[in-house]
Amino acid sequence: MSHGICSWSIAVKLNLVVLLLFVTSFSSCINDRVAEFALTTKEESDLNEENRKELVEEEEHLDSEDLEVFSPTNQWKTVLPGQAIPAGLHVQLNLQTGEKLAKLPDNNNEKSDVKDTPKSKRLGPIDIDPSSFTRQELKRALAKVKESMKTDDTLEQKAHQEDVRKRFRPIEKLKEEFRELNLQLETDFDIMFKLISKLNSSASTLEEKIAALYDLEYYVHQVDNAKDLLYLGGLQLLINGLNSTEPLVKEYTSFVLGAALSSNPRVQVAAIEGGALQKLLVTLATDQPLAVKKKALFALSSMLRHFPYAQQRFLKLGGLQVLRNLCSEKGMETLHIRVVTLLYDLIVEKLLLTHDNDTQTREITQQYSQVNLVPAIVEQGWCTIISNLLQMPEHDTREKVLKTVHVLLASCRDSYTGDHDLGHTLNLLRQEYEDLAAEEQKEGDEDGYFKELLSSINSIAQQLK
Repeated sequence: MSHGICSWSIAVKLNLVVLLLFVTSFSSCINDRVAEFALTTKEESDLNEENRKELVEEEEHLDSEDLEVFSPTNQWKTVLPGQAIPAGLHVQLNLQTGEKLAKLPDNNNEKSDVKDTPKSKRLGPIDIDPSSFTRQELKRALAKVKESMKTDDTLEQKAHQEDVRKRFRPIEKLKEEFRELNLQLETDFDIMFKLISKLNSSASTLEEKIAALYDLEYYVHQVDNAKDLLYLGGLQLLINGLNSTEPLVKEYTSFVLGAALSSNPRVQVAAIEGGALQKLLVTLATDQPLAVKKKALFALSSMLRHFPYAQQRFLKLGGLQVLRNLCSEKGMETLHIRVVTLLYDLIVEKLLLTHDNDTQTREITQQYSQVNLVPAIVEQGWCTIISNLLQMPEHDTREKVLKTVHVLLASCRDSYTGDHDLGHTLNLLRQEYEDLAAEEQKEGDEDGYFKELLSSINSIAQQLK
């Protein structure tokens, strides 16, 4: 009996030992599971106070850190602070040390996918899951991007400034260069002063004077420069140059004078007061080369146009007779049409002002009323002289003569009616221009040049009937 009790006692003790061992083992397993659970879920929970302070300190130094991407392997590997973790990795966090570990998944398919994917693609922004990054890591990345953009903008701005420095000079340098240029620049007034001084110098050669006159003609075309010519005494010097015995001096002096007088009333008045009209008429009336008379006629035309007082003086000084003799002089045929053109312009100029009732032109109209140019033309036999020029072969010359005949038709009717040569010439011209106008019409030109000449011839012939 005692032996049985002892056996039962021993059995109970053994069971208690086994139970105690089981409980101890179970408790250890439970603790291990809790620790494992803590390690796998801590990544998604809030950090402890110590880790929070560490992260705050890291955020304060964002500007000095570089964002890197964690490169995983098959073994657990420490994730350094500031490194971004790609998606799909196993991650563990040691709560005591704060160390973060990560490695590739154990699954063969996943491992194969990661290895087969190129590194540039694994680490690219497209394949990285944003949930794999902590809030602090994203802040660091954003700060780094902003800093990079700021650095790029600064570099681009510096490059642009350097490019501008290379392509353009500083404003101070430009101002200095302009000051130097201004010291060397000469105004038209200064140049004209030098040219006139050279003309007036007895030491100047004939070639130098001709060159000075040639250059001076370029400047006096401008109205203001022509007025400065008066101030410098150049106008009277030119007028006196018409008395030169050198044909070239007379030619170029007349050329410059005509340019200065053209459409410049102030210079016209000063020239006629200085005796230019008389000297030009003497040049045209005396034996001079064609080139000299051509330029003298140009200067005379510039003085008379739009200047009724000069036209009155021209008639009183016998200027119309001088031109008449010029038209009969041998070797001066090229000047005939120039003379006729001048007379036509002066006649039309007066007619246009006579029909203008503007109060501002009444005084000028009164001045023109004292210019009896057309009666003088009729009296001196210009009607026949002009009509005889229709025999010239040039179409342009015929056009100008026909226009002059037309404006003088009323005053020269008696001379033209009894002029059989004029009638014969008009018939020949009509036949010629009828053929030319027909050819124009065939070419599709309904209102051509020759048709206008034909119309002018028919109009004159009709009025003479």
